[in-house]
Amino acid sequence: MDTLYLLIPLALFLGVVGLGLLVWAIKGGQFEDLEGPRHRILFDDDEEMIPPNPKKKPPT
Repeated sequence: MDTLYLLIPLALFLGVVGLGLLVWAIKGGQFEDLEGPRHRILFDDDEEMIPPNPKKKPPT
């Protein structure tokens, strides 16, 4: 029975911390763009990282 006097306030404290983190994430914009990352993975942006002609020597 004595354990409940410790666990109930601890559970309430963890619930308040979780609720605070949820409010912080919502105000920080974590849930504003839920569709963007899903579509961004489909775009091919790797062409800029590949050199145009890797066999060509640079001018000296």
